[in-house]
Amino acid sequence: MSESPPPPSWSIAGMANSAVQFLRLPVLASSDVLGEYLSDVPLDADPFCSELIYPRNVPVDARTNVPKPQQFGITDYEDLQIPTPDGESLHALFIRPSRKRIGQNITVLMFHGNAGNIGHRIPIAKVLQDVLGCNVLMLEYRGYGLSTGTPDETGLKVDAQTGLEYIQQRPETRDSKIVVYGQSLGGAVAINLVANNQGNGAIAGLILENTFLSIRKLIPTYVPNHMTDYRPRRCYLRLPKQGSADLVYRVFPPARYLARFCHQYWTSEDILPKITQVPILFLSGLKDEIVP
Repeated sequence: MSESPPPPSWSIAGMANSAVQFLRLPVLASSDVLGEYLSDVPLDADPFCSELIYPRNVPVDARTNVPKPQQFGITDYEDLQIPTPDGESLHALFIRPSRKRIGQNITVLMFHGNAGNIGHRIPIAKVLQDVLGCNVLMLEYRGYGLSTGTPDETGLKVDAQTGLEYIQQRPETRDSKIVVYGQSLGGAVAINLVANNQGNGAIAGLILENTFLSIRKLIPTYVPNHMTDYRPRRCYLRLPKQGSADLVYRVFPPARYLARFCHQYWTSEDILPKITQVPILFLSGLKDEIVP
């Protein structure tokens, strides 16, 4: 693809800063639009958990506005739509290394956190392709960005397997070593994928960045228990106008009671010990406000 300069509102520095912010977006603190949406959500555990775990509309334009690699100076890439076995179409970016290292043929399969879209993580992919000389497949989950469908645990597992098989079948990557890299929710996706495919020899490594033990253990810390102001029969969120110093949260009563009714499990703590054939690199930050 031909290179074009980033538009003024998409400067490299500005986009990099924005991408960093999107990596750890608190689910229930994003926009007045989200607040108005949640104000009409009844107290039903499944819809609440779905919005909590898969905030695909955060930020509000995340389903339509997907930053492109050329905005970060990446020109050698492909914009893809990959079909899944159950009929969905997954948006993906395949990014080639800016310079290949002799004797190295590595492809990184990236799974991002629970908010935003793959475009917000391009600065990370740029490091992998530019500094480390790796191919990168950035796969978008169903229901996120430009992918079709609605996200849930079963569907995301299908998406991950689809991405792995795409790399294994693509002529220029079929012989490459595959490193699976997952951030936060993406870590749970990555753990499940590697556990189910570690025996075929294609996966050379697993990188986990501040992922969680399970959804049920995460929820009580994800929605702090001091946010307990509520009105009967509704859960809702009110956020300030832009520039306001106050954030006012109004949510369902203490999340520890909600967690048991959530039907999205992602039990990474049970699956992780089963990964015995693939080396794992854990990345964690003590100042992470979402995943303890």
